[in-house]
Amino acid sequence: MKRTADCSVDIDKRKPIYNHVLEGNASKAIELTNQLAVDLLTSNPDVHFDLLTLHFIELVRAKDCASALEFAQKELRPFGKQQGRYLDKLQDCMALLAYENPETSPMFNYLSPEYRHSVADALNSAVLAHANLPSYTSMERLLQHTTVVRQRLHQELGKDGPPIFTLKAFLKS
Repeated sequence: MKRTADCSVDIDKRKPIYNHVLEGNASKAIELTNQLAVDLLTSNPDVHFDLLTLHFIELVRAKDCASALEFAQKELRPFGKQQGRYLDKLQDCMALLAYENPETSPMFNYLSPEYRHSVADALNSAVLAHANLPSYTSMERLLQHTTVVRQRLHQELGKDGPPIFTLKAFLKS
């Protein structure tokens, strides 16, 4: 399927941002995001907060507690004033400072690659939404539709209908 060539947020511009988040380099991701879409982070405070907490977490991971505290006071404090919305996550992230080895703390999930992936996915979706582009590819949409149609046919026709669609079975055939 063709996309217009003048698409301002093509994959070549989004991929480096995504990769910086996956590498834990939130400050570079913020910089590139601001270059790509100036008001995106101000209009998406949840994504902005996630990127800032990721930067804080990376400072904790590097055992740079002084810089982490300074960063939290300067950048994360405004989010702490919004009771409830960000406070729980902010407290969890700040608690990482109390552990000599944060990877073994109860908040270890913030240090996991899965957390970075979730932040990267949220940022990518925000960039796409900001540009009024779909957050799913045409192929993903086609697979979703195929799955639903096959499930409905299987429900209505039972054993006489087609089997439920699975990508694994489709790729084997």
